[in-house]
Amino acid sequence: MPGKYLKGAFVQFMPTFLVPLPNIIIFQYNPETMTHTWTPAAPEVTQDANNKPNPLAVKGLPGESFSFTLAMDSSDMIAEGSPVAVGLATATGLYSRLAALEMLLYPTGSFAASKLLGSVSSALASALGSSAQVDPNVPQYMMPTVLFVWGPNRILPVRLTSLSITEKLYDALLLNPTHAEATVGIQVLTPDEVTALSDPLKQVATVAYDYSQAFRQAMALANLANAAESIIGMLPFG
Repeated sequence: MPGKYLKGAFVQFMPTFLVPLPNIIIFQYNPETMTHTWTPAAPEVTQDANNKPNPLAVKGLPGESFSFTLAMDSSDMIAEGSPVAVGLATATGLYSRLAALEMLLYPTGSFAASKLLGSVSSALASALGSSAQVDPNVPQYMMPTVLFVWGPNRILPVRLTSLSITEKLYDALLLNPTHAEATVGIQVLTPDEVTALSDPLKQVATVAYDYSQAFRQAMALANLANAAESIIGMLPFG
């Protein structure tokens, strides 16, 4: 598609640093369709046989998830002309993009490569003038905090629940994938899950969740104008 347009992205924050350094995975192409699924909250259950629970009472908030398919093509990365993109696409095809998606499923600190990734992030933070240091109090295994960014009004803390990659074409020299599709499933974190994060990741996720929820509520209130007009249209006069 010619011209510039807004792209979706995953933003991963490394929890091993006092000042999180984001790893941004920009969607090469926005998905054509997206499935937004809601799961009703679980009903409240009481252990007291003499105390009949309210049949409408629930525990917590409804679950929210998204699923979509991302298309990737290293030839278009080269055609875009960005020096970094051209270098990566020429040397590794789509490996860097696919590996970045795969790492969103791995708990940080789960193997030695995580320490290498953390060291690289620390070096980048120092180069950018940040005073971030490795935090020894971070739990050894923790799922990475990921923000799903879909436009300025939908920025949500999520975790990947599924990832299926179909590699379609390869280069002739090293068999690097050059064309692929990734089907992604993500689950929006609940407020209880957000509070379980370590600082400062908790602050980032809380701000993102509160912002998106406030915008959703504002849009629901804006729909009252449509509701009032619909009610007037239902009346047998006017």
